[in-house]
Amino acid sequence: MKARCGVPFASFRAEVVCWRTGAVWPAGLDDSNGVRGLHLDRQLQLVAMDTSEKTDVVLLACGSFNPITNMHLRLFELGKDYMNATGKYRVIKGIISPVGDAYRKKGLIPAHHRVIMAELATKNSHWVEVDTWESLQKEWVETVKVLRHHQEKLATGSCDHPQSSPSLDRPGRKRKWAEQKQDSSPKKPQESKPTGVPRVKLLCGADLLESFSVPNLWKIEDITQIVANYGLICITRAGSDAQKFIYESDVLWRYQSNIHLVDEWITNDISSTKIRRALRRGQSIRYLVPDLVQEYIEKHDLYSSESEDRNAGVILAPLQRNIAEAKHNSSTA
Repeated sequence: MKARCGVPFASFRAEVVCWRTGAVWPAGLDDSNGVRGLHLDRQLQLVAMDTSEKTDVVLLACGSFNPITNMHLRLFELGKDYMNATGKYRVIKGIISPVGDAYRKKGLIPAHHRVIMAELATKNSHWVEVDTWESLQKEWVETVKVLRHHQEKLATGSCDHPQSSPSLDRPGRKRKWAEQKQDSSPKKPQESKPTGVPRVKLLCGADLLESFSVPNLWKIEDITQIVANYGLICITRAGSDAQKFIYESDVLWRYQSNIHLVDEWITNDISSTKIRRALRRGQSIRYLVPDLVQEYIEKHDLYSSESEDRNAGVILAPLQRNIAEAKHNSSTA
């Protein structure tokens, strides 16, 4: 059989081009399955392109978690929903990183208790996990260094190897965390991230964003690296004006495209401070924290007037370090 131009139909060939490699395969239209095969290949190609254009993201939350609350867990769900809904990102993991004891915050109970409570809170989560690296450091670690640590960990592929964590069958016992051999030395920031490596972004509440303006609490270069190289996913709360705060900060304004503000329409005013206050007064905290966390707190009698006085009168580690560095720099200038 011939077409009107005199060329046999059998000589017409369609080609399927791989969007990734540029390779070309013939898709014959001279057989009964040719057209259907071509359409199927095209559909698969579009699906692959849609998947490849999304950036894999890991949400990292740093903080005291003293104790962890249901609101902390909600931050992850809100952040994940928002990022996935943009169509540009795909959240693949959430990480809770409790701060170490060297942070010296008033009322901060020992890290091993806070880590175990976080483990209990995420026990049934299929995507949020607890990382102990920050809590194991002898000295306080800046948030930008924690971000860098996890980004480098993802780049080397070590995130596929689960780390040891506090034993939940004997929660009152301090484990030997020194067995976790990981390099805690400061490292230079990566100038570029390898293609295909998930991107770590800092998940936080509006209070952390606003804390950037507290004198000597943050270094301006650290804030710049956080928003420029990693990015923020900030869950706003009632009474806060995160957008105005960004407008009033030159650094945040410059990198506002890397700051994602997420509205929490279902108001939730749970905080660790209020949980500790309720416990000191003998009031119930049920439904404010996960049940396993409540049981652990009660079993070990973790929060009391005495525990709230822990580190009382001690200068917060970042304030102490940044003030000392500022004095040193001014004296040598």
